[in-house]
Amino acid sequence: MPEERPKSTEAPATGRSPGTPGDPGDGSVATLSAGIAVASVTALAVLGPLLGISPWLIALAAGGALVAITVDGVRFGGRGGHLLAEALPGGQARLRRIAIHEAGHSLLAECNDLPIRQVLVGSLACLRAGLNVNGSTEFEPPSHAKLAAEDLRRWSRVLQAGIAAETLLYGSSRGGGDDRALLGRLWGLSGFDVATAQLEQRRARREVEQLLRRERDQLESRAEQLLAAAPRLLR
Repeated sequence: MPEERPKSTEAPATGRSPGTPGDPGDGSVATLSAGIAVASVTALAVLGPLLGISPWLIALAAGGALVAITVDGVRFGGRGGHLLAEALPGGQARLRRIAIHEAGHSLLAECNDLPIRQVLVGSLACLRAGLNVNGSTEFEPPSHAKLAAEDLRRWSRVLQAGIAAETLLYGSSRGGGDDRALLGRLWGLSGFDVATAQLEQRRARREVEQLLRRERDQLESRAEQLLAAAPRLLR
């Protein structure tokens, strides 16, 4: 296999997680950041005069907030908005969804004897690791690019487990695009035709769904452990 290290990102949640789970809510985070900025400026405009704050300072603050949002979106892909969203009171629920996604990968990797290098939950943890995602499960790469059918079935179960875990708990998945793309590359590099690859992946997905339903308590327990270890701003 190429030098690329297999990993699930939400993604990035990826998944990505809900940000890798496929970046859950890139748009919603941008909206949240803008909403916070507007609300802050509005409050400042109303309360500023009562507190003796100069209108010029209010205008400067408004301009600075808009510039910060623009720079974050263009230069950092909205990562600052994700960090802010995860630090706010509702951020725990957001991180839990990412943790569920990564816990699915982790649980199935354990069941299929695929070694894991690290599991990261949240934008801050990923940022510290140099990853521009919201969640990541990094696996030991295969020793060869061309894998046997049974090895591909194992990877099919593990890489689809994040999406299946999210769907089980939340009714849908917000991410997993990176997982599906990596899985497609593994099957393609191994020389299997598209029809066979799709059939095997659907079969693996059903197996994963059945296992996660049976082991739901363990899935949620593992996710809570990941959530407890996830770093957040101001914590």
